[in-house]
Amino acid sequence: MIRPSVFLAGAALFAVPLLAQTAQFDPARLAEHTRTLGSDAFEGRAPATPGETKTVAYLADQFAKAGLQPGGDIKNGKRSWTQAVPLLRSEFSAAPHISLDLAGKPVPLTQGEEIAVRAPTNGDKAMQIDKAQLVFVGYGVKAPERGWDDFKGQDMRGKILVMLVNDPDFEGGEGDFGGKAMTYYGRWTYKYEEGARQNATGVLVIHETEPASYGWATVKNSNTNAMFDIVRQNPRAEHPPLEGWIQRDLAAQLFAASGTSFEAMKAAAKRKDFKPVPLKAKLDVHGAAKTEVITSQNVVGLLPGAARPDETVIFSAHWDHLGIGLPDANGDRIYNGAIDNGTGLAQLIEQARAFANGPRPQRSVVFLAVTAEEKGLLGSEYYAANPLYPPAKTAGVINTDVMGVLGPARDFTIRGNQKFGLLDILVEEGAKRGRRYTPDPKPETGGFFRSDHFTMAKTGIPAMSFGPGQDLVNGGVARAQAWGANYTAKMYHQPDDEFSPDWDFTGMAQDAELLHAVGLRLANSTDWPNWSTESEFRAARDRTARERGAPSAPVTQTTPPSRPGERG
Repeated sequence: MIRPSVFLAGAALFAVPLLAQTAQFDPARLAEHTRTLGSDAFEGRAPATPGETKTVAYLADQFAKAGLQPGGDIKNGKRSWTQAVPLLRSEFSAAPHISLDLAGKPVPLTQGEEIAVRAPTNGDKAMQIDKAQLVFVGYGVKAPERGWDDFKGQDMRGKILVMLVNDPDFEGGEGDFGGKAMTYYGRWTYKYEEGARQNATGVLVIHETEPASYGWATVKNSNTNAMFDIVRQNPRAEHPPLEGWIQRDLAAQLFAASGTSFEAMKAAAKRKDFKPVPLKAKLDVHGAAKTEVITSQNVVGLLPGAARPDETVIFSAHWDHLGIGLPDANGDRIYNGAIDNGTGLAQLIEQARAFANGPRPQRSVVFLAVTAEEKGLLGSEYYAANPLYPPAKTAGVINTDVMGVLGPARDFTIRGNQKFGLLDILVEEGAKRGRRYTPDPKPETGGFFRSDHFTMAKTGIPAMSFGPGQDLVNGGVARAQAWGANYTAKMYHQPDDEFSPDWDFTGMAQDAELLHAVGLRLANSTDWPNWSTESEFRAARDRTARERGAPSAPVTQTTPPSRPGERG
């Protein structure tokens, strides 16, 4: 039965309709976890640093205190608190020497300023590129199912490919790429992968703030420190020797020296008949890298199910951030990651406590804190390839990556605009609590491909990454948008992502209660949610259904339709 419940948000009391609570979440506990994990003592929580050691110990301790059992690798016949994740770590020993030959004129470049070159993760211990020809390849997309090919059969072997970020129709074009909604073809990870498939020597992505969805400071801070990848049998199949970004102004210089302009090249790249354009520019990059295989850790807690312990529901969040890096204007070098993702971890810990304190659900519930998300979703990719609990018997994944700290909201969202049964459950449970679902307000940022649920979805598991609402009880949409713009510009992947005592965690407590209801409903059911029939993940889920010996699971379609120009 719905009853009113009173929440305290700052100094204002307000009443919202709320079901009898499935669990109580304490805003003070959520705040304390966020403050602790985002403190300087954790050194920015980078993999393979003392910050990782402290973070893993803190999470395992909190899971144990919450009432979970170890759910990780089996050691000496027993589950441990961790899953070992072998990673290739690569870091330049000193800033690489980078220079252009621009129409015969030498132009030195500074790492982190005009260009950001990533330390090699293709197995090389040094980067030695001499006079490599630069070629503009539009958006660097080869999508035969959309009738799109930016390469037109030309040989890219030995070339440095210069590419625009995002999709060919982000700002209008001839392609069927979802309009403003980014497809995977728009992600920088795809562009590097395609460069490797083209046998190119390198890929340079042109940074523009709007289509990238973040400023140059984020690019600089994320790409000039230690790089990681999972250990691959053939890393060169995934990574060209050179991977990096360049500023828009440098791209404009490249085009001007080649007798054209940035605007002309961008306009040409939006057409299906685009062909690669050799530039009057060659690149030298020399740098030594220290490479090693390190072992990082996913942290795993388990609450065994009362009736069907072999079936699982997973709650996940990434524990890592950027560690210690380049100083900001104030000399601060610690990238604390209090919002990203101390908040998601706080929710995960308290979600574990709530499940352990309540009646034991029928299915097992797994609490998974993954490593190296900031390095390319690597901890979750490793888990997806080496699952501790079979995907065929995983009912769903609920991921939290950046939670709200502005108090309660009337709505909520998820990353991306996929349609699937797990979202239907979220929408229904939200409606019971007087809250509405708002589709991803910025599908052009490619949020669906930027968090750990994506690697799980690729195996077929219905997986979502929850997002806090934008219609705040205190300040509405305008306040949320203003705060979000400031966060992206001044805090995201920067040292200023630090805990503030002014943050209001009552909204996060409300969100945690909603997610608890979704997880509890799924953990006590016999249902196997599926993706919509048009989803690219549907076939993988259907295969897992057959592994269970069950027919393909049906899909209900209660979620609102996508807005015009967005893909489901």
